[in-house]
Amino acid sequence: MTDTSQITNGSLVLAATDAAAGGPEHVSAPTAYDAILLAGFGGPEGQDDVIPFLRNVTRGRGIPDERLEEVAHHYRHFGGVSPINAHNRALKAALEAELAARGIELPVLWGNRNWAPYLEEAVQDAADQGHTKLIAIATSAYSSYSSCRQYREDFARVLDTTGLEGSLQIDKVRQFFDHPGFVRPFIDGVRDAIAEAVTANDGLDVATELQVLFSTHSIPSSDAERSGPADRGFGPDGAYAAQHEAVAQVVLDTAWSELLETPLGAGLVGSAQPSWKLVFQSRSGPPSMPWLEPDINDHMRELAEGPTRAVVIVPLGFVSDHMEVMWDLDEEATETAQELGFWSTRIPTPGIDPAYVSGLVDLVLERRDGVPAAERPHVTDLGPWYDVCRPGCCENVRAGFKPAVAGLRP
Repeated sequence: MTDTSQITNGSLVLAATDAAAGGPEHVSAPTAYDAILLAGFGGPEGQDDVIPFLRNVTRGRGIPDERLEEVAHHYRHFGGVSPINAHNRALKAALEAELAARGIELPVLWGNRNWAPYLEEAVQDAADQGHTKLIAIATSAYSSYSSCRQYREDFARVLDTTGLEGSLQIDKVRQFFDHPGFVRPFIDGVRDAIAEAVTANDGLDVATELQVLFSTHSIPSSDAERSGPADRGFGPDGAYAAQHEAVAQVVLDTAWSELLETPLGAGLVGSAQPSWKLVFQSRSGPPSMPWLEPDINDHMRELAEGPTRAVVIVPLGFVSDHMEVMWDLDEEATETAQELGFWSTRIPTPGIDPAYVSGLVDLVLERRDGVPAAERPHVTDLGPWYDVCRPGCCENVRAGFKPAVAGLRP
């Protein structure tokens, strides 16, 4: 694979279009893209797929099948089928419909990291159709190794293995954690869930007896620390935690404000809004390795000491109902809430919400049209995020830096 330290022809960014090749934080020159590359994680679609899929996910780590079976039961509980591929099919169709409604002729090609259809197939299909400039959307909103840089490494790897490096260029839309299209479905869900909690629990004091739990995938603390550019000063948990915390505050503030404007909310005027907590789930590393905490179940057990009576679970780190949402939240976290006597509800993920789909298309058009950073929508002070990732962004300390597109080396 190409060593990014030897990128030539004046380009500082591997496999970038001309507008992004110099590595600006935000690209302001228009680019005539040929197609959109929708990049997913992938998931099994039957019992026979489960162990081969998990081997793909854990490739290079030497985990025996016996240990993989410990995770496989999550999938086997649902017939061996992860919902993620069906959701990505639906998202692809929704993007195509939104593009057609706007009169935009950009095909959408879909490929996964860990299961068919693989990214290699999607990129080769793009080349076979004569496309040379792709704009990628990864189905993850936040900055970390697994949610951003690994996708960028995937693109570089696929260009190398297909022999298309040098003839096909791939840019990537910015991380969209604070884009209004991604945030709006969470606002709607939290607003409606608080209203549901008030209606279902007589005399509920929302300020003291209700807590909103914003849940996301836990990651190793070493990865979190290195998420985002090192010079931004995000603290020990990096951009990953900072982005989630900033979005959570906006979601709750806006949802509460909108709720107060409703007939039900009129009775809440004068009350403080619910408290909230960023919690984590789905850790998979050895006990000796520190991961982000607190776990959502552990935190709820602490809440059982009082005065909490109800919890709203918000899958803030997920764009659709992944297995982690269905198992770790809908099964395990919900069961914990029931055991503790809490009323609980889990709000929807963005999925194919029209605001989310429209927002993804807007992100593509930002790059197609070279929209200046000052004109790009964002709901937190952290954005708009970078079009071209900064040097050293989201390092994986266990694997080191590998070639990656859409970012300055390393």
